[in-house]
Amino acid sequence: MNTLALVSLMIAIAGELAGTMSLRMASSSGRKRWWIGVVAGYVVAFSMLSVTLAQGVPLGVAYGIWSAAGVAITAVLSRIFFKEPLTWVMSIGIILIVGGVLLIEVGGVH
Repeated sequence: MNTLALVSLMIAIAGELAGTMSLRMASSSGRKRWWIGVVAGYVVAFSMLSVTLAQGVPLGVAYGIWSAAGVAITAVLSRIFFKEPLTWVMSIGIILIVGGVLLIEVGGVH
């Protein structure tokens, strides 16, 4: 994975996280301004995921990293910002997600 692909994938992950956190705020606060963050976050996420794919990163690898990082980091951020539960079983799930993505990444290398 070249530098542009890696940076664009990291920005895609950050955009997805921003969109998801904004979605949580929009639904819980009822304030319409959070919807701007939802739309902006997901536009950035999908745009940068597209750039990642255009750089030749296989879809399974790019989407695996993007979605798994989103799930794992969202669970941690939800605990920090919204005091949502993060049990030891959920933590094991996060570890398994990371392990699965690593296996996909290693398996994708030719």
